[in-house]
Amino acid sequence: MAEKTAGLSKEERDAVKQRAAELRAQEKAGATRAAGEKAVRDAIAALPDADRVLAEGIDRIVTDVAPQLFPKTWYGFPSYADENGKVVVFFKAASKFTSRYATLGFEEAAQLDDGDLWVTSFALLALTPETEKTIAEHVRRAAG
Repeated sequence: MAEKTAGLSKEERDAVKQRAAELRAQEKAGATRAAGEKAVRDAIAALPDADRVLAEGIDRIVTDVAPQLFPKTWYGFPSYADENGKVVVFFKAASKFTSRYATLGFEEAAQLDDGDLWVTSFALLALTPETEKTIAEHVRRAAG
């Protein structure tokens, strides 16, 4: 007999609602770079201090090394999409799902393919010169 699941957690339901609100807001404001930048800035500003510092750093790195990526929010996460609107890279705050670490993630549009195995996300605790260099290298490659 199949085991019953409880369904989505409160945080997951909130994320789905947030995504629906994002889509409505994008429709209303138009999918402009300025609207996307504002949405990302607002999402980052709403984060607790530790997550905000990391998100601001990710935003700076992505903007510097992959300015062609389009900023937008995705399930409430600061994210950056390609010219087709497909998310390439995103930042998931630790506070979003009460996780012990933030996540820097890459979606299928990221050009990171490397044989039969490649990285699609990193746990992120701090931005150091070393982590920033690694992030910049992966974002640059992911963006093409």
